[in-house]
Amino acid sequence: MKLFNKKTINLIKKKKIKIAVAESCTGGMLSSAITCIEGSSKVFNLGLVTYSNKSKIKLLKVSKKIIKKYGAVSKEVCVSMVKNVSKIGSANMSVAVTGIAGPSGGTKKKPVGLVYIGIKKGKEINIKKYIFKNRGRSYIQKTTVNKCLGLILNFLK
Repeated sequence: MKLFNKKTINLIKKKKIKIAVAESCTGGMLSSAITCIEGSSKVFNLGLVTYSNKSKIKLLKVSKKIIKKYGAVSKEVCVSMVKNVSKIGSANMSVAVTGIAGPSGGTKKKPVGLVYIGIKKGKEINIKKYIFKNRGRSYIQKTTVNKCLGLILNFLK
C-alpha cells in the first residue's frame, strides 16, 4: 500500500493543512510523491529543490555560518530549512530533507545514508536523524521519501 493516497490528501484538506517542502538529497522525489496524487493542488503549496549550498543560502536563507560550522548535512541546517520553507511557502506544515545519498561524499563522521528530516506543524518542530543502509543512491532516496511521508501521516494524528 502506498503511504500517500487520495484518502490522505482528503484528510490533509479536511484539517486545512498547507504543505511546503524543501529537498536536497531527494532531488524533488518527495514533492513528486505528493503531487502525483489527484487533489494534491489543494494542499501542496511549494516544493523547492535546494541541492547546492548556494541555493540553500539564497533561496532558503540558511545562514552561511551555520553551513560552514555544521555542514549542509546537519540538524542545524535541517532546522533552518524547515522553518524557512514554511514561511516562503505560506504553509502550516513543512518538511525539509538534507542528506548524503552517495555513492560517494560520505565520511566516517557523516556516512553515505545519513539523512536529516525535519517536519514543522504550527510551532512544533521535529528533526529526525537516520542512517540508512548504503544500498545505493536510489534506495536511500526512496527510503527517505517514504520516511517523510510516514512522518507527515504521524503528524496528522
